[in-house]
Amino acid sequence: MAQAAAVAKPPAPPRRRRASATPRRLPYLLIAPAALLMLGFIAYPVISVFYYSLQDYNPTKPWRNGYAGFDNFVRIFTEDPLFWDTLVFSAKWVFVEVGLQLLFGLALALIVNQTFVGRGLGRALVFSPWAVSGVLTSAIWVLLYNSQTGITRYLADLGIGDYGVSWLSDTSTVFPAVVVADLWRGVPFFAILILADLQSVSKDLYEAAEVDGASRIKQFWHITLPHLKDAIILSTLLRAVWEFNNVDLLYTLTGGGPAGETTTLPLYIANTSVDAHNFGYASALTTVAFVILLFCSMVYLRLSKFGGESK
Repeated sequence: MAQAAAVAKPPAPPRRRRASATPRRLPYLLIAPAALLMLGFIAYPVISVFYYSLQDYNPTKPWRNGYAGFDNFVRIFTEDPLFWDTLVFSAKWVFVEVGLQLLFGLALALIVNQTFVGRGLGRALVFSPWAVSGVLTSAIWVLLYNSQTGITRYLADLGIGDYGVSWLSDTSTVFPAVVVADLWRGVPFFAILILADLQSVSKDLYEAAEVDGASRIKQFWHITLPHLKDAIILSTLLRAVWEFNNVDLLYTLTGGGPAGETTTLPLYIANTSVDAHNFGYASALTTVAFVILLFCSMVYLRLSKFGGESK
């Protein structure tokens, strides 16, 4: 009976092998070296800036170097009028530049999205300024604004204005001049991103709107703009951060002049660190600029409802 029971007993199910965790961790292990390297390149400068913001550090005056605590920050908000002047100009610069670049970029994207002869060439011409480096862009516009061989010389030949006028040296014309120079390079950025998003809009929506009798303006307002919402929010945020940190164009064209009329906060930081060698105070200014950008970005994303459904 015992033998029969032993025979009748069903065989035990095969033990499942424990799945190895290595295949699941393999992707993370492969990207870990690159991730750690990038983290090091990002973390070290950020930590260094925060550290030096609490120091008096000037290599040309080593006897004054040492721990300063929050004295640099107190000086920024209570004793430095240039900080407030440059911050106000930075806000003005970002608002004007990003607003105009978005407007012209949207218009160009809508134009090159249409079907016409030579559309490929037209798109290449529209996007080409974005491929030019910032330094080269500055060099081009320095030549264009040259008082002897630039635009003003040809306008004077036509009887418009006087010879020898430099728009970059006049406080009444320097801001429009640098705005136009930066528009030339910044507009294609918006045109590229918006055009890429326009390609994904279903043509059936426009055909249905035409059947219902919707005009081009209503189609743009109720179909195109809602579809472009996230692309516009993201592009304006990125461009606002880049314009706020814009140093190369303004430094090459005006150096922050005339009379400090075009000095942004990052340019003021660059002058404080590179020219004055006051790295401690420049680090404190950088920390304040970082907090301002972080706060404004969070508020902008929250108010714009980025990623949410359009009504």
